[in-house]
Amino acid sequence: MDYEKAFAQALDGLRHERRYRVFTQIERDAARYPRALWHSPAGKREIVIWCSNDYLGMGRHPDVIAAMSETAHRVGAGAGGTRNISGNSQAICELEAELADLHGKQAGLVFTSGYVSNETGIATIAKLLPDCVILSDAGNHNSMIEGVRRSGREKAIFRHNDLAHLEELLQAAGSRPKLIVFESIYSMGGDVAPIGAICDLAQRYGAMTYLDEVHAVGMYGARGGGIAERDGVMHRVDVIEGTLGKAFGVVGGYLTGSQTVMDAVRSFAPGFIFTTALPPAIAAAATTSIRHLKRSNVERAGQQAQVQKTKDALVRAGLPVMPTETHIIPVMVNEAGACKAASDMLLAEHGVYIQPINFPTVSRGTERLRITPTPFHDEQLIGELVQALLSVWRKLDLPFAARRAEAAE
Repeated sequence: MDYEKAFAQALDGLRHERRYRVFTQIERDAARYPRALWHSPAGKREIVIWCSNDYLGMGRHPDVIAAMSETAHRVGAGAGGTRNISGNSQAICELEAELADLHGKQAGLVFTSGYVSNETGIATIAKLLPDCVILSDAGNHNSMIEGVRRSGREKAIFRHNDLAHLEELLQAAGSRPKLIVFESIYSMGGDVAPIGAICDLAQRYGAMTYLDEVHAVGMYGARGGGIAERDGVMHRVDVIEGTLGKAFGVVGGYLTGSQTVMDAVRSFAPGFIFTTALPPAIAAAATTSIRHLKRSNVERAGQQAQVQKTKDALVRAGLPVMPTETHIIPVMVNEAGACKAASDMLLAEHGVYIQPINFPTVSRGTERLRITPTPFHDEQLIGELVQALLSVWRKLDLPFAARRAEAAE
């Protein structure tokens, strides 16, 4: 077999579908965030990032940077091993206690990424429940889908945020152990799960709940505990999963729950047992970020204000914005080639960096640009973004929102 040819053909298929991904080499400027340098083929150029998941800019907060730097100087750069073999640092234990407190749970467990915490967390929990059936929202992230698959347990997919369908599946599962896995904020559409109502169904039918809060932790709730905290239902969710790599501005993932469940995952999850621990410097930086956002609402309020201003400006301009109640702003293109072309043109001609979101991240025909304003995207940057998008929309002859087309008539 010609192995190289097989890989080349697979890549050609992606290019033909206009789904081949080209990484943009950027260098963030901590002092001038969200500005960055783009190492383009023609040389360095200043750009503005509009698609970062460092939602609150905590990755450049001086206290977070200081905690990382001081800890690295004091104990070194790496963890030195897995948690079982010399990698169980004081810093990571403090981080787990901070996370447990954030979500009102007995214990926390830190992983190397949010993807790993979902994949290995769901798989391990379901495997430890005899004859378990997993009920998974159709909109769940790939990491959750892989966790369900790796569990080897029976699965039932309920229509996105459809409580009636979920109840049908719960009834059909009978008295078997049941695990409901869902997200609080769905990242590509910005919509929110009815957490309280799902917990009602879980209680009625004897199911366990597993909630992914990765796009909400740090940003919603009085202390940044997420949508579940905001809605007053955090205590009703059995396991809450989150990330340290978005609003907290660092890297890593985690689970929180009862002492028994966290101990079971710690003891049986391959993705935890056989992976080198997060370095103490990373853990210390994350702990500092979490503690800051527990007591400060400045970042959350600032972001929410700039998100609303951005939404309003885009809607006034007649751009096809998908309505959302969260910080995620999808601008719909609905065709893969046009979406990639719009992204390329924004970067090359306007210094505006927004990655195209294509299949398989979203369904074919729902391609979009996903905008995520931070507290640091001021009115001038918002105005420049709108003008750049309008220019690109006209050059590519992309459809505007219906209301703009009607007004033009």
